[in-house]
Amino acid sequence: MTLALVRRRPGELPVEVTGFVGRNKELTRVDEALRQTRMVTVTGPGGVGKTRIALRSAARVAGRYAHGVCLVELSELRDPELLPHTVANCLGLPEGDPRPPLDAVLDHLRERNLLLILDTCEHLVDACAMLSDILLHETTGVSVLATSRQPLDVPGEHICPIAPLPVRANGGDAVELFAQRARAVDPAFTVHDGNRADVVALCRRLDGMPLAIELATVRLRVLPLDQLVARLEDRFRLLTGGRRTALPRHQTLRTAIEWSHELCSEQEQLLWSRLSVFAGSFDIAAIEEVCAGGPLPREDILEALVGLVDKSVVQREGADGSRYRMLDTLREYGAEHLALRGEQAQLRERHYARYLRLAEEFDRHFLADDQIKRYRALREQHPDIRLAIEYALAAPGKDSEAAALTGSLWPYWHIAGLHTEGRYWYAKITDRFPGAVRERAWALAQSAYLGAFQADPRALDEAEECVRIADHLDDPVVAGRGRVYLNLSLTFMERHEEAARAAEEAYRILEEAGDVVGLVTLETQIGYMQHLSGQLDEALEVCERGLRRLGEDSKEGWVRGYLHFVTGVARFRRGEYEQSRASGATALRIKHELGDGVGMGYCLELLAWLAGHDGRHEEAVWLLGAADPLWAGAGARLGGTSLMEEFHQNAVRAAHAALGEQRCAELRADGARRPQDEVVALATGRQAKEVIPAPRSQTHELTRREHEVALLASEGLSNREIAERLVISKRTVDAHLERILAKLGVPSRGEIAARLSELDG
Repeated sequence: MTLALVRRRPGELPVEVTGFVGRNKELTRVDEALRQTRMVTVTGPGGVGKTRIALRSAARVAGRYAHGVCLVELSELRDPELLPHTVANCLGLPEGDPRPPLDAVLDHLRERNLLLILDTCEHLVDACAMLSDILLHETTGVSVLATSRQPLDVPGEHICPIAPLPVRANGGDAVELFAQRARAVDPAFTVHDGNRADVVALCRRLDGMPLAIELATVRLRVLPLDQLVARLEDRFRLLTGGRRTALPRHQTLRTAIEWSHELCSEQEQLLWSRLSVFAGSFDIAAIEEVCAGGPLPREDILEALVGLVDKSVVQREGADGSRYRMLDTLREYGAEHLALRGEQAQLRERHYARYLRLAEEFDRHFLADDQIKRYRALREQHPDIRLAIEYALAAPGKDSEAAALTGSLWPYWHIAGLHTEGRYWYAKITDRFPGAVRERAWALAQSAYLGAFQADPRALDEAEECVRIADHLDDPVVAGRGRVYLNLSLTFMERHEEAARAAEEAYRILEEAGDVVGLVTLETQIGYMQHLSGQLDEALEVCERGLRRLGEDSKEGWVRGYLHFVTGVARFRRGEYEQSRASGATALRIKHELGDGVGMGYCLELLAWLAGHDGRHEEAVWLLGAADPLWAGAGARLGGTSLMEEFHQNAVRAAHAALGEQRCAELRADGARRPQDEVVALATGRQAKEVIPAPRSQTHELTRREHEVALLASEGLSNREIAERLVISKRTVDAHLERILAKLGVPSRGEIAARLSELDG
C-alpha cells in the first residue's frame, strides 16, 4: 500500500497517490455489507490489498455517516492495552481525560453516527474483537469496518474475503496493475500484442497477488520482461516439482518475497532482517545506530539501504523523503530471518539503547536551542519509543532502565499532548517500585504534572506523595520538582495560598540545587498563579525574570512560549491590548513551531479574547473554534480555572449577541477544521482575514456540473477518475473543485460529502 505521506490529523483518511485498479465487485460487496450490518471485516492474506479496499470503500460511503469516518491504524501498535487509547486519540478525544480511555470512547460515540475503521487487526485480534463487540452493544450509530488476515468472530460480523486480482487471457485487473507499476519503473512500458502473453503468464504465476506483482515489476529495472518471466517460472517449477498445480495463495506471496530476498546482496539481506526491529518509520541515523555491526559496517549501510529501496522492500516517506518504512508483510519476513540469525536479543537491546539515549539527551539538554529539533525527532519515532518502553518492562531485571526511559520523557508527553499515555507508563513504573525510592517519586511527580493539566484531583495526591518520598530520601531535585507540580495542581484548583507556599518552598530548594529547568518552569507557573490572583505587576516581573534566565537569544520553545503567553494574559487584564496581542502572537508562533497543542490552545484563546474586545467577533469565534481541537491535549479547557473560563464565555456571549448562534456555529466549525498553519498565519496577522468564510446565505448554489463533480468527489474518486467518468479534462475538474470548495465553505474535498448531506437535509 502506497499512500500520501503528508502529515494527517489522527483519524483522517490518507490521500491515495498511486492508482487504484479494479475491485469494483469487492467495493460493491463492502458497500452492501455496510448497509446491512454494523460490523464488516475485510479479510485476506497479507499483500492482497485489504487496506486499499477498506479505505476506498470508506471514502465512497462517508456521506452516509453524519459524523464521517475515523481511521485507526494498528500496524504500529503492539500493546493491546493501548487499543482504546489509540482509538480515543484518532477520534480526537481529550488526551487529558482522566477517565479510562474505553469509557471516554463509548461516551463520545453513543450519540454519534460514524464509521470506525480498524486497520490491521490480526496481531491484536482478541482486543479488536472485544472492542468491536462493546461498540456494537453500547452504541447505535457506530459501524465498524475492520481489516484482518482472519475474522474477528464478533456476533453479527459480515466477512468480506478479498481474493487476488483476476487474470484473464486478454488482460484483467492484475495485468493492468502490472502495467501501471511497470510504467513507474519504465515510463515507456505498455502492454501490447507482442508482450501480453508474458505479462499474463507472470501475473497468473503470481496468482494475481498485488504485493507480489509490485515486487516483481521492480525487476524490470535489470531484466527484460521475457527473462523476468522465465526466471520466475523456473523458481515456481522448483517449488512444485514441475507440476502446474497452483501453490496456496499465501505461499505465492511468500515465494515472491523469498525471490526478492534472494536477489538481495548478503548485506541487503542482513539489513532487511535487522530493520524488522523497528515498529514505525526510521531514518538513516537510526539505521546506522541500531543495524550496523559485524558483516554490515556503518559505512556500508547507505548502499545496502539504497538497494532495498530500489527493490521496493523499503519505502521512502516524509515530506523530504528522509524517512523509511517496511510494509508489515516484509517486516514479518525480516523478523523471521532475524530470529534465525540469533540476533533478535542483541538488536532489541540496541534498539532500546538508542531510544534511552535520545530521551536522556532530550531531558539533559531540554533548554538548549535545539529543543524543538530534538522533540520533533522523538515525535516522529513515537511507535519505537513505545516499543522500547515495552521491551524494558518485559525484559528481566530492566525495571530501573524502564524508569530511566519514561522518566527522561517527562516533557515529551506534555508537548505531544499524550497526557493519558504518559500517565499509563508512569503507573507501570509505580507498580514496579512500591517502596519509598527515587524511581517511584519521579514517576509520581511526572504523573502529577500531566494529571494537573487534566484537572484530575488525583494529581494532588501524587504530588504530595512524591514530596514525602523525596524529603525522606533527601533528594533536592525530586523534592523541588514535586513541589513545582504541587503548585500547579493547587493553582488549577484555585487554592492560591497553598499554591504560593508550595512555590516558595520549591524556589528555595531548586535554587540551592541549581536546577535551572525546575526554576524556569516554576517561574512560568508563579506568573500564571499571580495573574489568576490579580497580582498583575508581580506576574509580569516574574515572567521577565524567567525570560532573562533563558537568555535574550534563546530559541527554546516550551517554557519561553508559556512565559510570553502569561505576559500576554497579564497585559490583557491590565488593558494593555496591543502589547498583549504582541505577546500572544509571539507565544503562538513559538508553540506552533514546537508543536505544543495545549500551548497553542491557550494562545488562540487569548488572541480570540482580544479580537472580541476590538469588536472583531467573526475572527474571535473562528479562533475559538480553531482552539477547540487543540484542547484534545487537556482534560479541561484552560486548566478548568473559573477566571479563564469567564474570559472565554465573555467572548462567546459577545459574538453570539453580534452575529447570532447559527453564524457563530458556522465560524466555530470552520475554525476547528482549518490546518494549523493557516490558523497561525491569520491569528498572527500574516494572512488576510478573508480566509474566514462568508455567511452561507451569501454563497452561490452549485451548477449542475459542479454538483456532479461534487458527488463523484464525495465518493472518493480522484480528479483524473472524475474527468474520465464525465468525459472532461482533468484541468476542468480541478477548476470545478476549487469553486465547489469555495461555494460550500469547506477547506478540503474530504468534507464535501458531509456538507452536501447537510444541505440536502
